[in-house]
Amino acid sequence: MDTTPSTQAGPPAGRRGRNPRGQGERLREDIVGAALRLLDEHGDDQALSMRAVAREVGVAATSVYIHFADRDALVLAALERFHRELLEAVDQAETGAADPAERLRARVLLLGTWVQRHPGLYKVLHESTLNRRMAMSFKQELAERTTAAVQRCIDAGLAPAGDAAEVSLDLRAAVHGAVSMRVNQPDLPWPPLEEQVDRFLAKLVGLTLAAGR
Repeated sequence: MDTTPSTQAGPPAGRRGRNPRGQGERLREDIVGAALRLLDEHGDDQALSMRAVAREVGVAATSVYIHFADRDALVLAALERFHRELLEAVDQAETGAADPAERLRARVLLLGTWVQRHPGLYKVLHESTLNRRMAMSFKQELAERTTAAVQRCIDAGLAPAGDAAEVSLDLRAAVHGAVSMRVNQPDLPWPPLEEQVDRFLAKLVGLTLAAGR
């Protein structure tokens, strides 16, 4: 399964020609894609400039301002699109799993591998000052889907009865802490992510996963 989001596409070559009438939305998407590539490269929304994005796309800076009033608006749009792609990838990851426990595990592992692929975007999405300046309500959807996945484990008798929202919060805090430390302290002697995730699922959710996956 290819879960690589659109940020992996390379920058366009040469200077872009004028968009035909009616293709302004395509230019907007190209601008968002360029912002995602640069954010992933720098890991800092403050390092992003509208001029740099314009150069990446091959347009004048004024063309970027037509679609986005300022840098914060552009960064927010970029993160929202990438989060949507992440949701789709996480949902897809669980489709081949045998039961709710394996599906929850697949979701959590996909999130971990996504962070390993895009540490810069992870830092902007969760650690940038933009989180304090602007609401990112779209991030709540991933939390809600994780809670639903925990609830399915409880309903199937694969996890002890309990408050799925509380368990989900503990699980997400553990996973985000682990991946954040891996991003910020890569030289520590980290165990394989799969092993760490399995411990989280056992201790926090109460799952007993099948041996020999």
